[in-house]
Amino acid sequence: MDLRDYLRAIRKRWWLVVGTTAVAVGVAITITLLTPPKYAASATFFVSTRGTAVSDAYQGGLFSQQRVKSYVDVLTSNRLAQAIVATGQTDLSAEAVQSEITAQVVPDTVLVQATVTDEDRARALQLAQILSAQFPLLIEKLETPPGAKVATVGVKVIAEPKLADAPVSPQPVRNVGLGIVVGLLLGVGIAALRESLDSTIRSPETLNKATSAPVLSAVPFDGKAEKSPLITEGSAQSTRAEALRQLRTNLQFVNVDRPLRSLVVSSALPGEGKSSTVCNLGIAFAEAGKRVLLIDADLRRPRLAQYLDLEGAVGLTNVLAGQANVRDVVQAWGGSGLWVLPSGYVPPNPSELLGSGNMADLLASLGGAFDVVIIDTPPLLPVTDAAVMATLADGCILVSRHAKTTTAQAGSAAGALTAVGARLLGCVLNMTPRKGGGAYAYYSYGPSEEDLAAALPLQAPVTPAKRNLGTLPPPPKSLPAVPATGRAAARPARHSRSGADAPTTELRLPHTHPSHDGRSDGFMSMSTLRIRR
Repeated sequence: MDLRDYLRAIRKRWWLVVGTTAVAVGVAITITLLTPPKYAASATFFVSTRGTAVSDAYQGGLFSQQRVKSYVDVLTSNRLAQAIVATGQTDLSAEAVQSEITAQVVPDTVLVQATVTDEDRARALQLAQILSAQFPLLIEKLETPPGAKVATVGVKVIAEPKLADAPVSPQPVRNVGLGIVVGLLLGVGIAALRESLDSTIRSPETLNKATSAPVLSAVPFDGKAEKSPLITEGSAQSTRAEALRQLRTNLQFVNVDRPLRSLVVSSALPGEGKSSTVCNLGIAFAEAGKRVLLIDADLRRPRLAQYLDLEGAVGLTNVLAGQANVRDVVQAWGGSGLWVLPSGYVPPNPSELLGSGNMADLLASLGGAFDVVIIDTPPLLPVTDAAVMATLADGCILVSRHAKTTTAQAGSAAGALTAVGARLLGCVLNMTPRKGGGAYAYYSYGPSEEDLAAALPLQAPVTPAKRNLGTLPPPPKSLPAVPATGRAAARPARHSRSGADAPTTELRLPHTHPSHDGRSDGFMSMSTLRIRR
């Protein structure tokens, strides 16, 4: 990682750096408060040589400097500690006294400084006074040659033991400063490690690389989406709504030679926003003047009826099982040209039901009656329902959630579609952040609040409205039965331009003929449904 990567990691996970620093400072303050204060008393010794052999020359100074280095070890030795205890002026053991003594050489001099540190202020001074008396005597014994009466080196006290006014430890400023530095280093390191090990999708480039498919849109996170998931009324001019309209536009130009008629929407795992994307994409197509049908083929956890505030007890499963006619269960949503086919009851065999011939016939028939058919399916990795449905549609889009879906999961979902020969049109990166390190640049351009307040409403807003079962606007006057020959198909009707006749489109829908006792015997023929343009 270079410097730019570190800065990006810090910007994305600043909370981790701040949290780690706060914890380190808290630990430093706790240690400072729990550490008992210690006092220090210091004494300074001067080392000189004696005798005529070395005292008159430059060599005498070198000799003294060499000796000074050894006297540091003598000051912290057990022998001096035993000599201090032998005086009988302290109740500490020799090991305790030795642990409280430190020594250092004053650079480029023949001076040695000894310091005694103790929790008791008076005892620290007392031990320093005993040390200043016993250390010269010990050096005199060590430096006296055998048979001689005078030592070659002498040690004198040039600074009497002096006690510091304030405790030498703990040092709050130093400890807190050290905690800040350590916390920042740990926080940056953890943030960089998390960044390097993070395999979740955080950019369209990563999603494109994981799935080998184009990213059709990046939908920003909206805090209001949990309570108001649809891009209607107050959310119609939001950046989230514009991102979904961008998805609609990109889908219209995926293949200009063959317009997209049926589309499967799925995700790798639950909770990535595929069902809300289906609803809002259908609304976006309806805003563009398209006749749109939403099919809830998620027969395990259906959500479309809940989002759109429609009745979902009867729907797709009832039609496929021959218990209801598709004309009776398709419901209109508002007046925008959006129709919904709910899931119906939850069957025990969703995969087999979606892969049946009845489903293929139904989808082919509906594809001729509507401009766009959008199908909500279960996630790809837990179950195979979406892969089965993708083979029947013109294409599929994969919804991935920012910072939740991993590259491995997105790649496996795309591979599941490729394995069955389905066409992956592209991907949608959902719930991208508006602020923070991973935020994208979103722009809005619309009327100000003053303009909205002053403007007259040009049309009624699109709002959900429950319809009674069995209505499909505009309601057909007659639905003559047509014998089925092969798969159902949609044929454009001949239009009459005279009088009040308006162009219509005929939809041949499967119709189940009941038996004599009133129960369905599974025999299906075709009925014609006319939808007025």
